[in-house]
Amino acid sequence: MAPLTQKRLVELFAPAPPDIDLLALDVQRIPQHIAVIMDGNGRWAELRGLPRAAGHKAGVKGVRALLRTSKDLGIRYVTIYSFSTENWSRPVDEVQTLMNLFAKTLAAELDELNEENVCIRTIGDLGKLPKKTRESFKQAVVQTAKNTRMTLVVAVNYGSRTEIIDAARSLAHDAASHALDAAAIDGIDEAMFADRLETAGIPDPDLLIRTSGEYRISNFLLYQMAYSEWYVTDTLWPDFDSYELLRALLNYQQRHRRFGGVNDRSPEV
Repeated sequence: MAPLTQKRLVELFAPAPPDIDLLALDVQRIPQHIAVIMDGNGRWAELRGLPRAAGHKAGVKGVRALLRTSKDLGIRYVTIYSFSTENWSRPVDEVQTLMNLFAKTLAAELDELNEENVCIRTIGDLGKLPKKTRESFKQAVVQTAKNTRMTLVVAVNYGSRTEIIDAARSLAHDAASHALDAAAIDGIDEAMFADRLETAGIPDPDLLIRTSGEYRISNFLLYQMAYSEWYVTDTLWPDFDSYELLRALLNYQQRHRRFGGVNDRSPEV
């Protein structure tokens, strides 16, 4: 895949809305990994007098725009929060709609994702999903495992607190069974702990995007986002398009990521 150039950026996205300066986007500073909390499907539907299920179906368009634009920009990893462990408390019919939508969308999009060289990974407990939905995710993971252009990580039945507890439990079991000796236990560090998380091998997100104007992390990648930049937009997820992602990236590039250190441009207070 050829590197993105400023000329190619303009070819892809011009004419842009007046608030987006394509020449201001530095193609050398595109984040490697973005994570997205896709919020606002229900409100989008309610504003139109439609059932919430219609909002979830409309939200598929936002996912397509996110993946297409991320691929064009050379973003290597995209993680989407599609269903949390807390979402089971929603009305039964809404949960069923979501589960059916996951299976239907995966079946419809899998061939194209394969052709586009996109690898699909999942994080979360698939075991609690309905069989058809569970098998759809497993099939997508297997069929795209060798793809290398971009990795799409789908967080489904995922909760970060559970993930962290499971990682700690895994280390504790190894210690109890003496798979880890005393010296190894004393040597447990961030890298070793990260290897026990479901995201092992995936770089931490550079940027978190949350739609619908809510300022909550919602039990999503708590460990991995220790130093991620955040961007919150009032846009409801079904209305998310390529230009919304470009706005997020332009905002991201105005930040000075210090990771707790200092630099000359933005001194630590």
